[in-house]
Amino acid sequence: MAYDRLRPSEEPGGSGNPMQQQQEEPRAKNNKKIFIVSVIALTMIIVSAVCAGLVIGLRGGGADPVGTAIRRKPTQAISKTCSKTRFPNLCVNSLLEFPGSLTASGQDLVHISFNMTLQHFTKALYTTTSISYIQMDPRVRSAYDDCLELLEDSIDALSRSLSSVIPSQDGNSKGGSTQDVMTWLSAALTNQDTCTEGFEGVNGAVKDQVAAKLKDLSELVSNCLSIFVASGGDDFAGVPIQNRRLMASDDDEENFPKWLGKKERELLNTPMSAIQADIIVSKDGNGTVKTISEAIKKAPEHSPRRIIIYVRAGRYEEKILKVGRKKINLMFIGDGMGKTIISGGKSVFDNMTTFHTAAFAATGAGFVARDMTFENWAGPAKHQAVALRVGADHAVIYRCNIIGYQDTLYVHSNRQFYRECDIYGTVDFIFGNAAVVLQNCSIYTRKPMPLQKNTITAQNRKDPNQNTGISIHACRILPTSDLTAANGSFQTYLGRPWKLYSRAVFMLSYMSDHIHPSGWLEWNATFALDTLYYGEYMNYGPGAAVAQRVRWPGFRVITSEIEAAKFTVAQFIYGTSWLPSTGVAFLAGLQV
Repeated sequence: MAYDRLRPSEEPGGSGNPMQQQQEEPRAKNNKKIFIVSVIALTMIIVSAVCAGLVIGLRGGGADPVGTAIRRKPTQAISKTCSKTRFPNLCVNSLLEFPGSLTASGQDLVHISFNMTLQHFTKALYTTTSISYIQMDPRVRSAYDDCLELLEDSIDALSRSLSSVIPSQDGNSKGGSTQDVMTWLSAALTNQDTCTEGFEGVNGAVKDQVAAKLKDLSELVSNCLSIFVASGGDDFAGVPIQNRRLMASDDDEENFPKWLGKKERELLNTPMSAIQADIIVSKDGNGTVKTISEAIKKAPEHSPRRIIIYVRAGRYEEKILKVGRKKINLMFIGDGMGKTIISGGKSVFDNMTTFHTAAFAATGAGFVARDMTFENWAGPAKHQAVALRVGADHAVIYRCNIIGYQDTLYVHSNRQFYRECDIYGTVDFIFGNAAVVLQNCSIYTRKPMPLQKNTITAQNRKDPNQNTGISIHACRILPTSDLTAANGSFQTYLGRPWKLYSRAVFMLSYMSDHIHPSGWLEWNATFALDTLYYGEYMNYGPGAAVAQRVRWPGFRVITSEIEAAKFTVAQFIYGTSWLPSTGVAFLAGLQV
């Protein structure tokens, strides 16, 4: 390739991480023991849930004696169900191993596939944790820790999905909607992909052992997703199209979607002076705590109500800043862009994975940030260096600066909404596999290193059934002053395909003349050019002309309003059900 890119391609010969294994990383024995005990406890809970799900999910009786199912031929229901998957042989063999499958109906097999996959993930977490005592260099330890965290997140996503597909006694599901289940399964699949990517560029026993323990997990989740979609999902090339009706004006109070309540709707436009914060962070000691990490620790787990953390003006640079999976419904409010600054300088050059480099990370559902700056100052020479990583479902980022160079904003997974943000970067600086809409944002490309090309998006949808993608709607695509001063020396593209089913669209956005006439860039020769989905709809400005755009099979100039509407808040992230309570103004449909 013409410029450095450290994230590995899926094509043979893709570049790997240049970091080599270094000195051993000490681990505290007590912390290790506590961690192992915690995981064992979690495993026992999940196994109990799996057993309970078995009782509920099957129509009674028909369990096969241990060891006999694998030698029997699949039933017509199993063959038909597995024919709809991407990995049919694995589907058949895994279902035959599971009690009750030989007498199960097609609908029962949906439940069984979820149950069986959850059981495999639970076992994988238990066995992977068992090697935590092995001495690892920092780079390997970083990838290993990523996998443990992502496995726990996947078990949680699969557990919620299972609860949603098993009907209760009254015939109704006990969990989320069809869209929820597709989102959670998509996230679980993304998690496994991220785990695998973390070990790219390293070798050794730990990598081999983890790979063996996680064998087939991605394929099992993919099969779950295929089976679920085939059982009744409504799909447009992987884009669920429920909620076709755009919000009527009388439902769209102050242009707020409905995924948060009226109280939170008001919070995001209320001056901080009028808000009663639960926790106040102030570096001078005049708040509840002095650091953001203390505030996160102080926030309750699984809070049913919104917890407001007010972070006063100042620059906060702390070792680990992460809102974990159990810290749900946290809202961070700062004193404004450039005033409340969360900063970090970690990069892959520090012997860690891209996942680990984030200056701030959030995976707890319902995460909201307003009036803040997230910055990674590592610089372009350090390559991957994330300013903000979000894997939280129903996340909202409002009026925030997100500043970096390569890999600035990691929209990792689940459903996310960004409004009135300024995002700065160079290479692949909005990347990941969330279902995400960026609306009314300013997206600035910066001057990269010599021989580099700017690419705004690198979307990594791996499976055609994942309901994920990057939608950039009513935004401004602009160069920074240093890039303008370079007078065309560096090329800027709207995106390139990180994975086989990469999906990104730009709609109704202004594009400056720094955008290359071809618009989009190859990742590696012809990789994904006929399987990706890249679209442009009614953009404007000197860089928006489509006459010289690429002629890839997967690229399209969208001319249908119906097709474009599938990437709006209302249809792509189902924002009409959860966004309004955040208080963030948004467009549910295409137009103001």
